[in-house]
Amino acid sequence: MSEFQVLEIKKSVFEDNDRQADALRDELKEKGIFLLNLMSSPGAGKTTTLGQTIKALKDEMTIGIMEADIDSDMDARTISETGVKVIQLHTGGMCHLDAEMTRQGLDGLDASGVDLAILENVGNLVCPAEFDTGSSKNAMILSVPEGHDKPLKYPLMFSICDVVLINKIDVMPYFDFDLEKCKEYILMRNPKAKIIPICAKTGEGMKEWTDWLRDQVKEWKQK
Repeated sequence: MSEFQVLEIKKSVFEDNDRQADALRDELKEKGIFLLNLMSSPGAGKTTTLGQTIKALKDEMTIGIMEADIDSDMDARTISETGVKVIQLHTGGMCHLDAEMTRQGLDGLDASGVDLAILENVGNLVCPAEFDTGSSKNAMILSVPEGHDKPLKYPLMFSICDVVLINKIDVMPYFDFDLEKCKEYILMRNPKAKIIPICAKTGEGMKEWTDWLRDQVKEWKQK
């Protein structure tokens, strides 16, 4: 039997990305820029939540938004109506952003002077969870129609997030969704995760979310 070399390419890619992510995080800390990586499935309500978040915070801090999609500029057009700085990132078919892609996005955004930069990652519960973007904090949105068992099916996503927003709670009576079970499953994956039920459409729960984010930005700048 002939011998051959086995290369752990996936591992090396992640290790290299982790180094770049740590370096980017240190740079952002020095510049006082808080970077939030916002993730979810397609249709969970990222852009609507983002719009409400901007509305609540834009008079207190300078905000810059990076919209990541495989194609299209629909989300960037929507967010541009809020008046904040926004850039559209096309991933060329890739289902995630890594640290270097995030750095390119920040350069394109010209994030100097930005207090809060938010990356709306590609809609996906798998790939975005695998790559550290260099963010200060990770957040994800789980919508009620997706079901309360998602933390069991996508463990990595929930394990890396500092906060989980359970969105579309206004339609909970129409779906077989157990909020307490969902919270239990999230905490199984990540006991430190903050869980905030919201409805981005009606504004319910949004104050708790924006208060949390405001505090995180202040704490980041004071460290």
